[in-house]
Amino acid sequence: MENDAKIKTKESVFEVVEKQDVKFMRLWFTDILGQLKSFAITPKELEGAFDEGMGFDGSSIKGFARIDESDMLAKPDPATFRIVPWRPKENAVARMFCDILQPSGDPYEGDPRYILKRNLEKLREEYGYTFYVGPELEYFYLRDNKNPEVLDEGGYFDLTTLDAGSDLRRDTILTLEEMGIEVEYSHHEVAPSQHEIDLRYKDALTMADQVMTHRIVVKEIAQRYGCYATFMPKPIFGVNGSGMHVHQSLFKGDKNAFFDLNDEYHLSEEGRGYIAGLLRHAPELTAVTNQWVNSYKRLVPGYEAPVYISWARRNRSTLVRVPMYKPGKEKATRVEFRSPDPACNPYLAFSVMLAAGLAGMKNKYELPAPAEKDVYLMSEEAKAEEGIKSLPGSLIEAIALTEKSELVREALGDHIFNNFITSKKVEWDNYRVSVTEWELKEYLGVL
Repeated sequence: MENDAKIKTKESVFEVVEKQDVKFMRLWFTDILGQLKSFAITPKELEGAFDEGMGFDGSSIKGFARIDESDMLAKPDPATFRIVPWRPKENAVARMFCDILQPSGDPYEGDPRYILKRNLEKLREEYGYTFYVGPELEYFYLRDNKNPEVLDEGGYFDLTTLDAGSDLRRDTILTLEEMGIEVEYSHHEVAPSQHEIDLRYKDALTMADQVMTHRIVVKEIAQRYGCYATFMPKPIFGVNGSGMHVHQSLFKGDKNAFFDLNDEYHLSEEGRGYIAGLLRHAPELTAVTNQWVNSYKRLVPGYEAPVYISWARRNRSTLVRVPMYKPGKEKATRVEFRSPDPACNPYLAFSVMLAAGLAGMKNKYELPAPAEKDVYLMSEEAKAEEGIKSLPGSLIEAIALTEKSELVREALGDHIFNNFITSKKVEWDNYRVSVTEWELKEYLGVL
């Protein structure tokens, strides 16, 4: 298949549509919770879609619009055109991500993709920087979506007949690469039936689109094999949950803004400030990077989840890790933020992480000393002595912190901020009133 990664303009889209016999064009966008939405048009509608956008009813999309202001336009971004490889080659199907507009043609404040674009534009204008991210997405293969029954008993980096996911991973990677997504590496993760596919770093907007594509590709290939893939942060009690460690860096042209050869940690003043910003604002970002009730079943001590607000170079029990510098590899200097999970909305998560890092740079926050010992093993007194605090322990705690956060409000804009908080409070209330299996087992026979 022709490499459609070179497509940048609507003219080149029309060429490929004709050459590859594309009969359906799926227009993709996300709601505020990061759920992928889509509708299809035929090639004859394409011209109008590029010029004016395709109308749809926004009132039925989570957090988008009230019924009295529901008319929206989806305008496809030609640079995101890709043939969908899991559909038949004859009468092919392609997809493009869209920007959501108001009927006036102005960008819509409730579109997460627009919010990230706006933050990245501001970054370029104020600093001349490009924001690069490289996420590591973990997920589970299960027999179906009813019970968390695993496919294998493999462990971390296992290559054995126990790893039933090898073929699924291989096909998934080939499909991702067909869609122009570069995979850095993949392996079996710590828990049975848990896997990880890491994407090669890209600018944040391209990467947010790629995360959305990654999630759907993983699920589509799993379905083809008759099983189910889930990005749920903690589907199985007693084993590690699934995280999305996000490697991030700022570049000006070819120059890595985080690198300084003369610093003991090889971090520039900007790099130090950025880490300090992530650490200071981490609690108020958590409702965005870990947005589900279930996210907090993963963020508990003892399962490799980074719950303690500290940083280090080698230590993987910390929230922020700075991978060790190798001579001649200054471009690889980066910050790894380890708390997000793969079920977040990547457009919003990348926006708030960037905002926190920039606040640290702008206000010259001081970077605390690294915590190179295992924080999980430290006593409460020792943690208090070193000023190591914890991330919020439940969704409602996280929402309470986010609700007070000017930083998050500014990064997301009033519309998404208010709708997101409201939506999460409804989720918490629904969870709070439900009676769980655990409660029945624990209390029914004794109370």
